[in-house]
Amino acid sequence: MQYPIGKFQLPTLEVAAANRLGYVRQIGDLPQQFAEAARNLKARKLLDTTYRPGGWTARQVIHHVCDSHVNAYVRHKRILTEDHPTLTGYDEKRWAELADVTAVPIEVSLRALEALHLRWSVLLATCSPAQWDRTAFHGGAGVDYRLDQLAAQYAWHGRHHLGHLGVVGSLGS
Repeated sequence: MQYPIGKFQLPTLEVAAANRLGYVRQIGDLPQQFAEAARNLKARKLLDTTYRPGGWTARQVIHHVCDSHVNAYVRHKRILTEDHPTLTGYDEKRWAELADVTAVPIEVSLRALEALHLRWSVLLATCSPAQWDRTAFHGGAGVDYRLDQLAAQYAWHGRHHLGHLGVVGSLGS
């Protein structure tokens, strides 16, 4: 249940390059898929249900994806505008416990995801081969990423959490 689609595997440079448009498509498609899953869970009153013992509630997952993908978008823009930047992490667990997660309706994060993913997918879809080859160092992970590898990670990240919402939905059956 923790990894409903499996753990992320950093693609090789060749695999990442061959799948760039797929990552763009997955990033662009996520908001609609996420909104549909969230509406279903809300209608079934499952937003405060966890996907596994000790895991986040569906509400926390929805707000987390918004928080995470805002950070991802900024990371992608930094890679495109800075020479090999160092990307910083954040404490996602503590962010998921902040008051805005319980006080703000999920629709706010769903609307933010829709707007953010439109800009993000257009940004990536218009990258030149040289831009896709730009790199960054992720200090928290201790890994050098190429832009397409980072896009692969976030395409996976969206599907990963969509899987969590699916698990919550199956628990309410």
